[in-house]
Amino acid sequence: MTCGSGRAIFGVLLGTVYRGQTMIMPSERSLRLAHASLFASTVLWGASFIAMKIAVTAYGPMPVIWGRMAIASLIFMACSRSLRRVVFQLRDIWAILLMALFEPCLYYLFEGYAMHYTTASQAGTVSAILPLTVAVGAHFMLAENIRASVVVGFLVSLAGVAVLSLGGSATEDAPNPVLGNFLEFMAMVSATGYMLLVKRLSARHSPWYLTAMQAVCGAVFFLPAFLWHAPEIPANFAWAPTLAVVFLGTIITVGAYGLYNYGMSILPASQAAAYVNLIPVVAVALGWLMLGERFTTVQFLGAGLVFIGIYCSQGRGFTRRKVASQVKG
Repeated sequence: MTCGSGRAIFGVLLGTVYRGQTMIMPSERSLRLAHASLFASTVLWGASFIAMKIAVTAYGPMPVIWGRMAIASLIFMACSRSLRRVVFQLRDIWAILLMALFEPCLYYLFEGYAMHYTTASQAGTVSAILPLTVAVGAHFMLAENIRASVVVGFLVSLAGVAVLSLGGSATEDAPNPVLGNFLEFMAMVSATGYMLLVKRLSARHSPWYLTAMQAVCGAVFFLPAFLWHAPEIPANFAWAPTLAVVFLGTIITVGAYGLYNYGMSILPASQAAAYVNLIPVVAVALGWLMLGERFTTVQFLGAGLVFIGIYCSQGRGFTRRKVASQVKG
């Protein structure tokens, strides 16, 4: 099936009719900026697991998630003059809302509680399967061909996640790693839907506009949960968890998402998703350095299976030209 017919099918799934657009090849400078933006965003996301663990341990998942969304929304409100120049298209309203439902709403709902039950290192390792879930999602939603190596790699990575989860014992910092890692996996499923929608919407909307919509929708979505849990918030604000929330709201929700959405608007989604492989490396390294987290022998085996699955999914015939043909509309 051709790429154009795949876009048409995706348009029907979204309740809209795809209208062919002239593809403009990005300049070399734009490509370099896109790759640099994706690299920076994924490194920041790796660090976000550490900040999320610190903040959630002190304040609980819901106050932390709403706090970061509220901070990001305030930043975008301060920049509202530049966002007013955006031409709003009514036909995209429900696609934008669906994008925001996937991420940040469902994504942070799953990940917030995942960080409550598992370690930052384990959650970061589970996140490595995201490029594979994007490839599988593109097969079903965009009717793209999927290589056998991707299917094999996906199954091996899932087995690695299972071993990683079952090989961990309950501790004070990870009271239920099996549940926590499952919730992190569901967060990756939500992120897959988000990425496919961002790629489509970025053809007509600024990456920063989409990021602003994410933040505002997230702040509204999580407000009732924040008010429900507000009495549980400690009266004395510890400086480290508070700074972690500020870091998540500014550097991650605004900065990392803005950079990633920019890179996604330039490059095919499959290429952009591949950068997510950097997240577990950063998360595990920082978890070891800053939180003193350790893997058991069995968990090292599980993490190894995750990365073997990712390697297998690339295939020997995986080339830049082949990836470039997998443009997601």
